[in-house]
Amino acid sequence: MKDISISSILNSMNGETAYLTDMWENCVDDKRKRYPRSKFSAVLDKMEELGYLKKQGYKSEITYTQLKFDDTSDHVGFINDLIFTNESMITKTLKKLDSKKIFIDISKDLNAHKFNKFAVKDYDLFLKSITSMLGISSSILFTINNSDNSELKKELKQCLNQIKEFLDESNEILMKFRGSNERIVLQRILNNKITEPGFLKI
Repeated sequence: MKDISISSILNSMNGETAYLTDMWENCVDDKRKRYPRSKFSAVLDKMEELGYLKKQGYKSEITYTQLKFDDTSDHVGFINDLIFTNESMITKTLKKLDSKKIFIDISKDLNAHKFNKFAVKDYDLFLKSITSMLGISSSILFTINNSDNSELKKELKQCLNQIKEFLDESNEILMKFRGSNERIVLQRILNNKITEPGFLKI
């Protein structure tokens, strides 16, 4: 799965408001190729969830407007709400996964594995929330690196520490009492969700 930088999405707008089609045409990867349109639209939804954009219109008339927080408390409060929502989902799904085998079969080379059908729904929700938390972390780092607001940077660094501690604890719970092969496969999947700072999965 490719990563896309938050700055490249914002730069594709050429102003505070832009049409989805124009953004898609302007935003290209390192090889000067456009991203698949459906995946690009999906990452714009992530940008909206993270508080960067506001979506308006329908079909060919869809536009996005850049959003800015009025003050530090609003910004930090928004981030904390996102963190709390995902923490709650991760905690809930971990409780259900704690006593279940996620894979009922793993091949000797660890590349092929069969999921336990009774764990798939909770596991998918867990992965979705983990991906969201990693996206929040990446977004926070983007803001820290591009903001002149020292108070905001200080508050966001505390948010980053909170996320890291929670994800470390969650990983420990997930891996506890699992076989070595299952741990290796799970860790590999989780590692593939990590992006560079300021990037999102597309």
